Amino acid sequence: MRKELSRGFGATLVVLVTVVMTMMLIRTLGQAARGNVGPSDVILIMGYTVLGQLPTILSLSLFIAVVGTLSRMYRDSEMAIWFAAGQGLARLLAPMLRFAAPIMLAVGVLALGVWPWSNRQIDELRQQYEQRGDIDRIAPGEFQESSDGSRVFFIDRETPGADAANNVFIATRDAGSETVTSAQSARLRMIDGERTVVLYNGERMQAANDGSQLRVSTFDEYRTRIDPGGSASRSDGGVRTIDSLQLLHADQPVLRAELGWRLGLMAAVLNFVVLGLAVASANPRAGRSTGLMFALLTFVVYYNLMTVGQSWVGAGRLSLASFMALLHGGVLALGLLVLAARHNRWSPRMPWRRRSAA
Repeated sequence: MRKELSRGFGATLVVLVTVVMTMMLIRTLGQAARGNVGPSDVILIMGYTVLGQLPTILSLSLFIAVVGTLSRMYRDSEMAIWFAAGQGLARLLAPMLRFAAPIMLAVGVLALGVWPWSNRQIDELRQQYEQRGDIDRIAPGEFQESSDGSRVFFIDRETPGADAANNVFIATRDAGSETVTSAQSARLRMIDGERTVVLYNGERMQAANDGSQLRVSTFDEYRTRIDPGGSASRSDGGVRTIDSLQLLHADQPVLRAELGWRLGLMAAVLNFVVLGLAVASANPRAGRSTGLMFALLTFVVYYNLMTVGQSWVGAGRLSLASFMALLHGGVLALGLLVLAARHNRWSPRMPWRRRSAA
């Protein structure tokens, strides 16, 4: 059984990781197209994101492997032979827990240690991209905003080199006026130790914000200094970047909610093993994907309840201990109750059947 669980778990893990990586790649490419992340950091951000999502992927893979293995055993009458030999369903819990123990340990390490670390790495990459210089932000064929939001740049896609550009457009806004500058060509030079853009053969239009004055001028050569660094402020990246040890000693409801989410990922692994063993079955009149659809539905409902409970703890409507006891403890108790009932072959409609069989 452990060998079959390993095969099912490995195959499911590969499929889920591939799907998640594809989704994260599309999302990260969209963020890069909007200018939120650097194009050169797409693979790194995608890798950190998938690494942070591994606890959820491992939990779902284990649940699908348990349900799929037991459904196959019911379908091939192996469970009928197991029951006919005088063995109950609960006897399978110990080998499944031994199989799930390394996965639970890995989920704990990922949720408590790797999850905040990967979020910090993503936050640092985004901040470095936001704090880069204005020249580094310019991309050919795209309108790009400066780090402080006061300028908008555009250069033609057909550029003669890294330090030169054609068909340049710069829009600048300050406290009293707005300026639009266009030029046929431009070059980047170092003048007095500062990066300066030299524009050639262009036009400059300056208008007051109140519309009282408009001045238009042409030039053969015009110089404008570029801010060497961005002014984006550094943020803490939210509670997801805080270490678990700091969350353990924190009293704020938001921090306690984040700690409950990380601990809940570990508890979910145990609950999925018990639930998979308790509810797995096979109906010969139903399709083979029935057990898989049930596992996915149960997984979605469980994680939505975890998200709702996290928001309640963060809002102060529920304590962390109550949340862990009600959701994870309640699911564990329900799974053990169903498992005990099926182990004893007890039916609420015909309670005398077990007495007559005895």
